[in-house]
Amino acid sequence: MLDVRKLRLLCDLERLGTIAAVALARSYTPSAVSQQLAALEREAGLPLLERTGRRVAFTPAGQVLARHAATVLSALEETEAALAALRTGPAGPLRIGAFPTAVRTLLPAALVALGRDHPALDLMVTEVDPADAPAALRERRLDVALLNDYDVAPGDVDPDLDSVALLDETVFLAVPATGDCANLDDARDQPWIMASEGTLCHEATLRACATAGFTPRVRHRADDFATVLALVGAGQGVSLVPELAAQPSPGARLIPLALRRRTRISYRKGAAAHPAIAAVIAALTS
Repeated sequence: MLDVRKLRLLCDLERLGTIAAVALARSYTPSAVSQQLAALEREAGLPLLERTGRRVAFTPAGQVLARHAATVLSALEETEAALAALRTGPAGPLRIGAFPTAVRTLLPAALVALGRDHPALDLMVTEVDPADAPAALRERRLDVALLNDYDVAPGDVDPDLDSVALLDETVFLAVPATGDCANLDDARDQPWIMASEGTLCHEATLRACATAGFTPRVRHRADDFATVLALVGAGQGVSLVPELAAQPSPGARLIPLALRRRTRISYRKGAAAHPAIAAVIAALTS
């Protein structure tokens, strides 16, 4: 019988590419990951991996097993959801991940409704950047996550996850109120306030500016949009701000752009029918 935990490691290896990366994602040692994969080979009765220098490559048997392992893991999620649906209602721990503006604007009302309608749920919220949330879902550190992407920086299709659309927002160019910027092209020579490198907001800003034909000149870095707007209002530069975060701020002016940010509720494939997941989706979409 093939061990499900080892199958998860095999899927991780297919996605991440190296045993070291799998070990880091799972908080294991590389040696422990190698031992588990070697044990999986013995269970399968066929070589699954072959060494190519410091990396490993999948054998044909490994490719077949990794492909079917993803189906098995999805089926297990569906099974857990079906069993949970036979209980009295949504109950137990539910870990929700969301980006900061969603935690501040979208989640509070949903959490109140969930606490009122499903008191047996133990809700735990974690702020997480959308770029990091898919891995947290796959690794079962989160059960539900709010992800977003931009039309200029569309998200990758993740075969391990499903999602439902939640929100479509306008993106604004935030400029000092005393300036004469009227569109993105006017901002090409302005100093920019950018999010941290590696975040989705940072990537979206780079791509939006590239589409307009320039590379932004970064003066400040800030990930909190209230801070961004305060810096804009102080005449320190310009920035892109999504609608959820576009609050009035002294000294700042907001110009709507033909850019959109899309937010969706994401969860592991097969988990949509789980009562707790369905309750969160209903609370957020209402």
